[in-house]
Amino acid sequence: MFDAIAGRYDLLNDILSMGQVRLWRRFVARITGARPGDRVLDLAAGTGTSSLTFTATGADCVACDFSLGMLRVGRARLGRGQGQGGQPPDGRGRLSFAAGDALRLPFRGEAFDAVTISFGLRNVAHPGQALAEMRRVTRPGGRLVVCEFSTITIPPVDMLYRRYLIHVLPAIARRTARSPGAYEYLAESITNWPPQRELAGMIEAAGWSAVRWRDLSMGAVAVHVARRV
Repeated sequence: MFDAIAGRYDLLNDILSMGQVRLWRRFVARITGARPGDRVLDLAAGTGTSSLTFTATGADCVACDFSLGMLRVGRARLGRGQGQGGQPPDGRGRLSFAAGDALRLPFRGEAFDAVTISFGLRNVAHPGQALAEMRRVTRPGGRLVVCEFSTITIPPVDMLYRRYLIHVLPAIARRTARSPGAYEYLAESITNWPPQRELAGMIEAAGWSAVRWRDLSMGAVAVHVARRV
């Protein structure tokens, strides 16, 4: 499904979120706090657009995704954006791509200073198992950042938002996407996803500590943060 939408994935994200996805990415990068020399795993990274916000800080980032089509598009774009000899622009960290299953990550234990996943945990068959795998590959003291669609805390606004998801979003996708069925799935997965406090409990059950969250866009998106201690 994701292979089929890879070519226009980032464009449609901009359209369907009305540009807010860029603000969400910047917030995730800021709260992750990656510094030069850090290693960041960006899981469910798609084409790696989100990963560039980490390399901009000087950190090295691995963009990991299950979709080979997404990774191919990301690698092609990376090749066009690199300097001579395949080197990243001055001041930026390195970006690499890796195919991987969130339930069995192809990395050694304690390999990363931070692990992030944005709008991908909903698509994992067993989110709790994936969260435990993320903990395995994070060093002690390292950070988890989960950015995911969530529940708006103002009931009338939440009702309008869900109408948008169920009726408007699929209609836009049918006009602009080559595989509109993928965006019908998107709407269903958002409406069925647990609210903020329930997701926090899931993260704690996977062994993470100091779990907290911040609502963005009135709770349409929530960013959960945790530590491995």
